[in-house]
This record gives sequence, structure tokens and C-alpha cells, in this order.
Amino acid sequence: MGHSSDDDKILSYNDVVLRRSDLDILNGPNFLNDRIIEFYLSYLSTVHTSSAISLIPPSIAFWISNCPDTESLKDFIKPLRLLESDLLIFPVNDNTNVELAEGGLHWSLLVYYREVNSFFHHDSLMGLNRWSAKQLFEAVSPFVSDGDAMYRECSDTPQQKNGYDCGVYLLAIAQVICQWFSSGGEKNRDELWFTDVKETVPDLVSHLREEILGLIRRLISEKSE
Repeated sequence: MGHSSDDDKILSYNDVVLRRSDLDILNGPNFLNDRIIEFYLSYLSTVHTSSAISLIPPSIAFWISNCPDTESLKDFIKPLRLLESDLLIFPVNDNTNVELAEGGLHWSLLVYYREVNSFFHHDSLMGLNRWSAKQLFEAVSPFVSDGDAMYRECSDTPQQKNGYDCGVYLLAIAQVICQWFSSGGEKNRDELWFTDVKETVPDLVSHLREEILGLIRRLISEKSE
């Protein structure tokens, strides 16, 4: 009789393969890994199907930020068709070692909104990822605008109360911003989604791990039918 391993594949969803160990990460007070971040962003892309929204996987955002060769970066970015999106969501990780898979100790979120030609950095830990976000902004900005986009640190982003929930905050903020955009968006150029993030993210974070676990179990069940 076979026995399960933490490395067992439990779900293939779009281009993401989840393993049994990912459930353990969601069950406990643990730092979310790249696979869980990519899975939930991929799920959000199936909920918010507008071609105007692009949710970029962590591995792609990381390579854009750390690619050492400009020409290679141009070839890499071209298929993403970033110029065709009005809302771009990038996960930011503080890993700087291109040879270390799933490195880094902190997640945050960089958002580009074309209507105001600006990038917004949401960091749930006192701007800890400011340098990494600015690096990604400088790398990707020429490919989403004429290189004249503005950059803003969102200092009123809700703050985590522990050392491991940064990825949960990233996903919660991404969910709120996608919902804001899909609902038509607040046209006040100063307000945008900021009030929605401040008012809804703290509560959303408190149950998002359970929500993602339930989603994974439902998808597993549907695939086994």
C-alpha cells in the first residue's frame, strides 16, 4: 500500500502544479511560497477575465526585475503584451539571487494603472521591499509606457501583525484591486482603490488562507469526479 509524500502532486491548475506540502503551508502560520502565490493569482485571472487585467506570476516578475541583459529582457517581455493591459499586478520578492529558486523573505505588490500612468507599491511591512519594488519598476516601466510612468509608495497599506503573512496580504490586496477594477473603478484619480484596500484587506487576510484551502479542495474534488 502506497503512502503519501509532501512532494506528491495534488492539483494541476492552469500552469501551476500544487503539492501536498503546499496545503501544510496554508494550514499553519507559514510564509507563502511561489506556487501558492502563482496559483491564487492564476485563479483571480479566471474570475476577472478582462483582457485589460494582467496578473503576472512571481517567476516572471522576478526575472523581469533581475534579468542582466536588456535585449534578452525585450524578447522575454514581448509575448506578455503588457502594453495591451490597463491594470498590471506584479508580486515583488526580495530575493536577488537568480540561481536560488523560491528565495527571499518578504512579499509585496506592485501595481500599474494605465489611466494615471503610475506604479503603486503596497507593502504590508513598513516598506521593507521598497528597494526590490523600485528595481522592478525601473526594469518594466519602459515596456508598459514611454518610460515616463510615476512611482508611488502606498504608506497607508494595511500592515501585517506577524512575520509570515506578507504573501497573504499580497493576495488579499490583489483580490481587492481586481474587484475594484472589474466593478468599474472609482474615477477619482486621487482615491482609486486605496479606500477599498484599507477597509477590506484586514478582514480578508484573517480568513484568506482558509478560503484558498477550500478552493484547492473544491478543485481537487471537481477533477476527481
